[in-house]
Amino acid sequence: MAGVGRTGRLAARLAGVCTAGLAIAQAGPGLTGFGPVRAAAFPRLAGRGDPGHVAISFDDGPDPATTPVFLAVLAARGIRATFFMLGSMIARAPGLAKEVAAAGHEVAVHGFEHRYLPLRGPAATWSDLTRATELVADVTGMRPRFFRPPYGVLSGPALLALRQLGLTPVLWGAWGREWDAGATGDSVLQNLLRGLDGGATVLLHDSESVSPSGAAAALAALPSLLDECQARGLRVGPVGEHGLLAPARAGLVGT
Repeated sequence: MAGVGRTGRLAARLAGVCTAGLAIAQAGPGLTGFGPVRAAAFPRLAGRGDPGHVAISFDDGPDPATTPVFLAVLAARGIRATFFMLGSMIARAPGLAKEVAAAGHEVAVHGFEHRYLPLRGPAATWSDLTRATELVADVTGMRPRFFRPPYGVLSGPALLALRQLGLTPVLWGAWGREWDAGATGDSVLQNLLRGLDGGATVLLHDSESVSPSGAAAALAALPSLLDECQARGLRVGPVGEHGLLAPARAGLVGT
């Protein structure tokens, strides 16, 4: 009986180890969601690129209420950017997504639904990313190259899916935090300036999904952000011109 007891305890320990291992495989990449970890260990993932260039990116669109206004500001300044779009938003406004691409901007993938990846299993993750990637390609006529996970948090199944889909994950080094309560154009700009330097990838939101006032605050900060980049002698453009792509494969790349 004692041997049976020891066997049971050993089996329980092994089960615990296996469970922990699966949890690490599923959610371990989520550690890159922490800015300091990301910047120190995975600079490409953090959006570090050409030190003379700043990549401008927008999440959560396309939104018919706000995206056209962002496009107008960028067009007036002769700036192209990267739009990380949600498949669910493209499905509601495919013409707008096509317009973004036709204007010379880069369309990238933000998932089909804005859901936290570590809480999704392999099948759901694969379905979500595949649907979004195919929709971007169908609507814009161009295969997307980049992916940004919702909330900036990756998972093991997501990394496997990205490798199969040929997508490179890119997060950011400067963000406006326009979703904060009471955000204004000035507060968004100050948040951006804390992380703004040559080689940074900037995150803003062109959709009211972040909050109606947040989108307005991001829009208010955008001209001043572009002015600051110009004053520093930094070129501004999409992620695709930022020097991030790893040779021949997607994944977490540290150099």
